[in-house]
Amino acid sequence: MSKRVAIVGAGISGLLLGRELQARGHDVVVLEKSRGLGGRLATKRVDASVFDQGAQFFTARDESFVRLVSAWQESGLVAPWPGASAQRWIARPSMNALGKALAEGLAVRRECRVLQARPEDNGWTLLIENQPPLRVDRLALTAPVPQSLALLAAGEVPLPAALAMQLAALTYHPCLALLLTLAGPGAVPAEGVAPDSGPVRWLADNRLKGVSPGESAALTVHLRPGFSAEHYDKPVTELMPLVLPSIEPWLGSPVTTATLHRWRYSEPATTHVRPCEWLPGLGLGFAGDAFGGPRVEGAALSGLALAAAMA
Repeated sequence: MSKRVAIVGAGISGLLLGRELQARGHDVVVLEKSRGLGGRLATKRVDASVFDQGAQFFTARDESFVRLVSAWQESGLVAPWPGASAQRWIARPSMNALGKALAEGLAVRRECRVLQARPEDNGWTLLIENQPPLRVDRLALTAPVPQSLALLAAGEVPLPAALAMQLAALTYHPCLALLLTLAGPGAVPAEGVAPDSGPVRWLADNRLKGVSPGESAALTVHLRPGFSAEHYDKPVTELMPLVLPSIEPWLGSPVTTATLHRWRYSEPATTHVRPCEWLPGLGLGFAGDAFGGPRVEGAALSGLALAAAMA
């Protein structure tokens, strides 16, 4: 029977879940607290420069995900990373294009902050900031697990004790992302750099990646989890002196602008034992990279697994 399903979180897990359930005839609404779609498949414009600020690329290993990526490639939505020696996939023209494409045809409410999820009358009532309550038959939570558990706690939802303990134990690494525009070309190689030591985990030039226009380098600099946790609340002006010495060899031109993005739930530090959780008695499901694995592929497969379980 067709059900009305609310999905909290418009990352790749929630969007693939929504598409699968809608294809099976369900009435689906996706609720996303931010303006963007795709979660950490995120892109930001700073003046004339464009940065992929979250996930830089993704890989495809599972046979079902390989088929999905092949279809995306045929449609021109994804392509191999230019100049990369390994098989890395990026969305075109930038990483957020994948979330936008997956949201097409779905009812997605952006800037929609769910405050509470409460089970009522064989369904759910969701309290939403500055909006009327939403009544649905089924609820799927694909946001970071601490956020999902907070919604349930606000509604005093009793989860099975063992599952509640397992979910509460899932933790995430933070990531600070510096977005640097240079005065001219940079010295980062086309396939990016993953330094062996220091505060920097990853550098990539979005110009060489085909994301940012013009001749000036546009660098995404991801800082390591430990460094990010220690300096998470620092402003960009205090971070730059700590980071610049370690990336000096890859700059090539002076830094003209520096923007900071904070990813509080960058990637799961621990992963659940199952690719998703579906509680038919409650009409409640969980999915995301904390279930499928700390990669774009893991999040995608988790959403697809929850769709199959709910079906």
